[in-house]
Formats: sequence, structure tokens, C-alpha cells
Amino acid sequence: MSKPPSHRPPVRRRAGVPLLALGALVASSLTLTASPPAQAAETLLSQGRTATASSQEGEAFAASAAVDGDLTGTRWASLWSDPQWIQVDLGSRQDLSRVVLTWEAAHAKNYELQVSDNGTDWRALKTVTGSDGGTDDVAVSGTGRYVRVLGTARTGGYGYSLWEFQVYGNGDGPPPAGGAVAVTGSQGNWQLTVGGKPYQVKGLTWGPSVADAGRYMPDLKSMGVNTIRTWGTDGSTKPLLDEAAANGIRVVSGFWLQPGGGPGSGGCVDYVTDSAYKSASLTEFAKWVDAYRSHPGVLMWNVGNESVLGLQNCYSGTELENQRNAYTSFVNDVAKKIHSIDPDHPVTSTDAWTGAWPYYKRNAPDLDLYSMNSYGDICNVRGAWEQGGYTKPYLITEGGPAGEWEVPDDANGVPDEPTDVQKADGYTTAWGCVTGHQGVALGATLFHYGLEHDFGGVWFNLVPDGLKRLSYYAVKKAYAGSTSGDNTPPVITDMGVSPASAAPAGEEFTVRADVRDPDGDPVTYRIFLSGNYAGGDKRLVEARWRSTGDGTFAVTAPEKLGVWKVYIQAEDGHGNAGIETKSVKVVAPPVDGTDVALNKPTTASSFQASYGDCPCPAALATDGKPETRWASDWSDPQSIQVDLGAPTAFRKIQLVWDPAYATSYEVQVSDDGTDWRTVHTTSAGNGDIDTIDAPATARHVRLRLTARGTAWGYSLHEFGVYS
Repeated sequence: MSKPPSHRPPVRRRAGVPLLALGALVASSLTLTASPPAQAAETLLSQGRTATASSQEGEAFAASAAVDGDLTGTRWASLWSDPQWIQVDLGSRQDLSRVVLTWEAAHAKNYELQVSDNGTDWRALKTVTGSDGGTDDVAVSGTGRYVRVLGTARTGGYGYSLWEFQVYGNGDGPPPAGGAVAVTGSQGNWQLTVGGKPYQVKGLTWGPSVADAGRYMPDLKSMGVNTIRTWGTDGSTKPLLDEAAANGIRVVSGFWLQPGGGPGSGGCVDYVTDSAYKSASLTEFAKWVDAYRSHPGVLMWNVGNESVLGLQNCYSGTELENQRNAYTSFVNDVAKKIHSIDPDHPVTSTDAWTGAWPYYKRNAPDLDLYSMNSYGDICNVRGAWEQGGYTKPYLITEGGPAGEWEVPDDANGVPDEPTDVQKADGYTTAWGCVTGHQGVALGATLFHYGLEHDFGGVWFNLVPDGLKRLSYYAVKKAYAGSTSGDNTPPVITDMGVSPASAAPAGEEFTVRADVRDPDGDPVTYRIFLSGNYAGGDKRLVEARWRSTGDGTFAVTAPEKLGVWKVYIQAEDGHGNAGIETKSVKVVAPPVDGTDVALNKPTTASSFQASYGDCPCPAALATDGKPETRWASDWSDPQSIQVDLGAPTAFRKIQLVWDPAYATSYEVQVSDDGTDWRTVHTTSAGNGDIDTIDAPATARHVRLRLTARGTAWGYSLHEFGVYS
């Protein structure tokens, strides 16, 4: 948020300032001369457009005054400091030819003309030094949506002041998309048309916030993308549609219905009886169709996402069939309503199972086309369509490499994530199968132009944390036809982890890989860990690691047991990254000696008889099996003790906690099971693994647990006593 300009006396108006010829200017790599008046082919692009500035003297000197067409009556004036800037938003990318600056007496001596596609990343058009004010008529060559004057040195003690800031071009920049959208043709020979012209959907699903649309739409356009897909449409959608249209991109505008998202999704609706839900949804969807039906950014309306498949989470048997028929009948009601409001845009509905299409065929005749989310199985969609005898074309609304649910498990029993190279090949293959079904598949919005740098983001996002992956360039090559001249990411191969299935908690394990940068750029590394499979945390956290040379790294294993993912991220300094991942199973660190508590009689103050995976009696904490556990009641205090059978000398105790751990506890020993003495106390327990030095000789060993770390009880996978 910018600060308001500080108060200062008003600038004295200088009357009768002549329009001086451009003085001695020095520009980078060029010579500037005064240009003739604008040629007939040129268009004034800036007048009346949105202008902003780094500062202004007051309300009378706003940036908008420099683009209002008044050459001597109104002006922008900045604060009295360097640097300052003023910029204008042309509304869309334009081919530029000239910039004319009509300075007030408080002019720039040195300044730079800059251009940007997103208002954030700027590139220089011209650098000017030694300007003597008056009118600077500067020939430029470039393309962009935003044009900025960056003043770096003033001519006097005042600020910068422009009567007028005029940007000229040929007016042939990307126009807003226009014209009705239709599915045309006949059986097996369909096409999508926009304004009567053929339109193949070359798209990506949209991930960034609406507020960032202006920043990322130009990048999508540079990839050859002409379409994005969303899952929801409401009052916040207009800026996204505006930015899309300004970049020649259209939007598959979604409407969400429960239970969206396929397997594992929440929200169960009774489509047979819940008239209130259906009526409210229909009213809401109609409202936004009416609001945006004339917007040039809309390509089509998409009702629901994977709900035919997702209904299996809510119903079964005959009732599931009834619900699927009722859902697709309701989708048809929505399609009819949309068509009555907006006859100029098609209506579709997405699922993730070609088995949903018979329901649409039977119950939703008013859909103009079907839509399908398909990843590793995408090349089989054509066969399902042909075998089903369908009479409507389809769009792939999500697609790409194989997902977590489609790949085999690795040696640690978790899905074996494809490599960067395999993912890039997955997008190439997907697009080949879409384009191979000519006259039926109308294109695709592949998944996913997203920024999240987490477990799912690394699996699917083309730009996690803004870094471009091999998959980004695979999609760009598919859509734009070439990546010639692009600087591309490091390529990681042959990643390995050792020991992959027995990395001791808190100790180092080894990660290695071969890394090659195709452009010869120096590579920097980061190592991350994800506990998604160990505890459900999908974040990527930077690991403790050190390089040991030649693509090898020593990484400290987390304290929490279970299967983790370890990631190598190789960055080239040009906004690209290769990211590779393997699983590693974290186990309790070995303790020298013999576990004298193994399978010895064990008792506790309480145990859970029937919650979750229970019964969980005390004996399960001394059975030597890391997958079993003792669990107590949900109250304080609790205790668990083991009878070693005879006085026994021991040195260490190892506690392997379940997530329900103790923050405060005592280790006590006894010769008779009645009189206890304390050998260890803590009030800073954090769960995971506690390996305790507690040399003693005794027959009985007890944990006296006095404060829980969670709302649950206490739970131990292992209670080991080592001689």
C-alpha cells in the first residue's frame, strides 16, 4: 500500500512554456531524433486508459491527468525526489511505435521507457539521458500492455511533471475475443467455433488467485494457451475474465456441485429429494450466467466436476443408481436454464469416469458436449467414446501424467511418483491422444497452471513456487509448436536414497542423483521433505542437509517414524527447476544391546478396547512390532509398566510414541513392583522417539505419564529396555 504524498507548497505554474525540439539525447544502442507527426497507420493507444504513478503532488496532479488529452491544461506532477514513475495500462498487449512526452518545466533529465506484459516484470524500450524537456517524441519498437516512464534524474529541485503521456502503436495487438461460441458439424466431424472460426482448446486449468491474473496471463499466452478452466464462477470472477480477454484467452467457467471432485470428496446431496439445494444452485448459476454472458472472456459453461463418480462416496446399490440418474437429470435442467439465458455459449459437464457418460446420454440431452478428467488413462478415452456409441463430442478438462492413484507402489509401499522426464512425456502423450481423436475431441485444459509448492503441487504443477518445470516446456511445445531459444530446466536422473527402507530417525541418510543442465547453467540445490504419508502433512519443509560432492547429499532424517518423501530441487538461476523425489522409510534408531522387555508381562493403568485400530492392550508396546501400540484412556495420569522377571541391569530406554504422546513423564524402577524410585524426568516431551540414558538395575520399569501432548490419551508403539 503506497503512502499518501507528503504536504508541500503548490508548484508555481510556469506560463508560456514552448514545445522545444528534442535536445541532445543519448540512448542505449541508438540515436534519437525528433520524429515527424504520427503516421496515419498509427493509433493513440493511451488516451483515457488507466494510469498510475509512484507519487503525486496532490489530487489536482494525478497520473490520469497525463492521459486525458489536454496538452496544456492538466498535468501529472510527482514528489520532489528520485526515482519516480508513471505508467499506463493499454488494456491489452499492443505493438508499439512511439512514445510522446510533453513535459512541463519540471522535466526529467534522465529516464527510461519500459514495457511490461503484466505490470510487474519490466523490460527497457529506450534509455534517455540529457533531455532538455519540451516534447520528447521517441521512436520505439516492442510489444506490451503496460508502458512506463521511469524518471531517474530531475532537471531541478522540483519533481517530474508531464502535461501528456502519449503511447502510439499500430492498434493490431490481440483484440478481445468476440463472437458466439458453438459446437458445429455432424457425427464424428465436430468442431468448436468462436465467431464462426474454428477454435481448438489449448488450455490449462487455472491455479493462481484472481488478483494475480494480470501477472500470469501473459505467460500463459506465451505458451500458446488460448483457454483456462475454473471450477467456480461468482462475483469475484470478472477480473479474471477481463485479464483473460485482454490476452486473447477464453475461460471454461465452472459451477460447483456436490459431491465434486470424485473419490474422497465431501458433501452428500440427495438429488432425488433435495429440491431446496437444486433450486438454490439453479438460481445462483443463472445469476452469474446472466452477469457474464456477454463477456468476451467466456468460452463455455461447465456444470459440476466428477460428481457422478463422487456419488459412490455417499450411496451404494440401487440408491446410487437413482442418485446418478437424478444428478445428471439436474445437470440437464441447469443446461436448459443456461441456454434460455445465454444461447451463445455451449454447456458441458465434467466427470472423471467414462462410465458417467451413459448417464449423461440418457438424462442430459441438452448438454452441447461432454467433458472428462483423465490422466494416465487419457489415451483410452477415445475407445470408451467409440464403444459407447455417443453422439456428442468431448473436451478433456483435466489431464496430464499419471496420478497418485494410477501408479504402482514403490518398495516402501507408497505411490511411485513419476520423474520430471516422465511427467513431461505424460503431457506430450496426453495432447497427442487428444489431437488424435479428430472431429470428436475438441481440445484440452491440461492440469495444472498452479503455484503451490507442496506434495500435490510438485506432482502436478507446471510452475510450483513460480519455477518452470520440464512439463511447462512440454506443454508450451505442444501448444505453441516450439521452445526454440528457451532456457530450460536442469534434468535430474537416477535419483537414489540409501538406506531407502531403514533410515534411522534423526540420523543422516544419503541422497544422490545425476543432474544435467541443457544450457550449461550453474545449478543450485535445495532438499525438501514431505510427511504426507507419515502423518498427512502435505507441506514441503526444507531438510537439514549438506552436499558431499558429485551430486550426493547427506540428509538428516526427521524424528517422526514412517514413510517420507525426499525431494531434490535443482535451480538454474533463470526461473527454472528440476524436481525429483523418492520415498524414505524412517525407523527408530538402533540401540546397542538386548531389549530385555521384549514380550515380558506388561500392564497399564488403562487401555482402549475398541477405538480405531484398538483393542490396544499394554502388551502391544513390548511385542517388538512397530505397527502395534498400547493406547490409554483420555485422562491424566496414566502408567505402563513391564516386569523383567528378575533384577536386570540395563542402560537405555527407548520410547516410540504414536502421535498421542506425553509432554511430561517419569521413568521409574522397582525391585518389588511397589516401591518406586525415579531415574529420569522430563516436562519437554515432543513425541516421536525418546532414547533415554537411564542406567539402573531393577526388575520392574514403569512410565508414569502426567501430561498429554494431545487431547487423546497416551499411546506407545514400543517400550524398549536395553541391557
